[in-house]
Amino acid sequence: MNKIILLSIVFLSFGLPAFADENEETAASKKMSIAIGPEWNMNSRENFAAGATLSFNYNLGTAFAIGINATGSSNFSGIAVIEPAALFRWYFLGGNHTGWFLQAEAGAYLVFEDDDVIPLFMGGLRAGFRLPLGDMFFIEPFGRTGYPFMFGVGVMAGVRF
Repeated sequence: MNKIILLSIVFLSFGLPAFADENEETAASKKMSIAIGPEWNMNSRENFAAGATLSFNYNLGTAFAIGINATGSSNFSGIAVIEPAALFRWYFLGGNHTGWFLQAEAGAYLVFEDDDVIPLFMGGLRAGFRLPLGDMFFIEPFGRTGYPFMFGVGVMAGVRF
C-alpha cells in the first residue's frame, strides 16, 4: 500500500508542470483596473464629510490612462453629494502604470439637500501614488482639489486585469 501511495505522489509531482500556463499574463499586459476606497473631504457647508470612491481606468500607452470615477459622500446632517466624472491620468514618475500620477477630472457635482437636487459642474485635479502589490493588486493613496469642493484625501485598493 505504501508503494502505491509513494508512486502516486511521484507521478503527480512530475505531472503538475504539464498544467502550467507558459503564456502567463504579466502586469504590463493588463489594460484595465478597478478600485474602491474611503475618502475624507470638504463636501459640506460646514465641517467635513466622509465618502467612498469607485474608479475604473483603461490604460493607454505606457504612461496614460482614461476612465471614470464616482465619489459619494455625506456630512451625516442633511447633505449628500455624488460626483460622477471622467478622468485623464498621467503617470509621470513611474512605469507600467504605477508610481506617481496626476489626474484631471471633469463631471457633475450633485448636491442632495432638503429634498432638493442642486446640479453643478465639477472640475478637479488629483495626485497620488499607485503602489503595486504583485502583478494584480494595488493600493493608491491620493489627494485632490477642485471646484466646487475644497479638498479630498483618501486611499483606494484595486485590481488590474
